[in-house]
Amino acid sequence: MSMVVDPHHFEFMAEAIREAEDSIAEGGLPIGAVLTRDNKIIARGHNRRMQEKNVILHGEMSCLREAGLISFHDTVMYTTLSPCSMCAGAIGLFKLSLLVIGESVTFPGSKDILTQFGIPFIDLADERSINMMKNWRSNPVNERLWQGDIGN
Repeated sequence: MSMVVDPHHFEFMAEAIREAEDSIAEGGLPIGAVLTRDNKIIARGHNRRMQEKNVILHGEMSCLREAGLISFHDTVMYTTLSPCSMCAGAIGLFKLSLLVIGESVTFPGSKDILTQFGIPFIDLADERSINMMKNWRSNPVNERLWQGDIGN
């Protein structure tokens, strides 16, 4: 089964990757997200757990925080990594119209929660996202940070 993915999904994913790269530069984890409405970016975020010493500030949560008190029903989020249970739950709670996932190879995430909430998602299996996470996690210090990020 093959599906043609709109090219703009890869363009917005590049912006999410840019967020993840900003996080790496700050000593954080390489997960980024952007939120769009009508194909325009309205919020950006990246994992800020280390930077702010705050366990809930995963990339998606950081992006939702920046968006503020809005209705999310007509928004599309792009995230470099398949969302954890916390982030998938928040995306479900606020009823985003679509989630575009960079990759779920390095972390399967909680797509079951998205499905439970009826949130449609597209997994791009984007090599850029996969390689970024694999390269970052190849450093044992980073791998320890990652394990903490997912509660291990």
